[in-house]
Amino acid sequence: MIIHRGSILLSVRGKPPSEGKWGLPGGAVEVGETLEEALVREVAEETGVAVRPLKLVAVLDSVARDDAGRVKYHYILFEYLCEYMGGEVHPSSDAPDARWVPLSGLDSVDMMPATRRFVEKVLRQEWYLPYG
Repeated sequence: MIIHRGSILLSVRGKPPSEGKWGLPGGAVEVGETLEEALVREVAEETGVAVRPLKLVAVLDSVARDDAGRVKYHYILFEYLCEYMGGEVHPSSDAPDARWVPLSGLDSVDMMPATRRFVEKVLRQEWYLPYG
């Protein structure tokens, strides 16, 4: 989660699940990468922004099932608070849109429900540093 000058960095998911929904930038860890290395790489790939991980704020899991109850997706999510280090936001093949969204405008964003709950919880706890 990257907050800078009163806005949060969000990207549109380019693949299922939740394709087309806004969420926090991120992705899979590659073999040999640490969590923090993967975070820095994925945010840069999806948005063009450079970040520095500050703090692990949550570990969550998400399981999606089909109509028969079979597991379609099972993710374990490591949510970090990050410091914005620089770069201009641009979309990518994994994230067809990415932008800074004002914190005051989050209600108007078609965000994944679990992401919205997480972001709101973090903001209520003020686990972020209002850099910039």
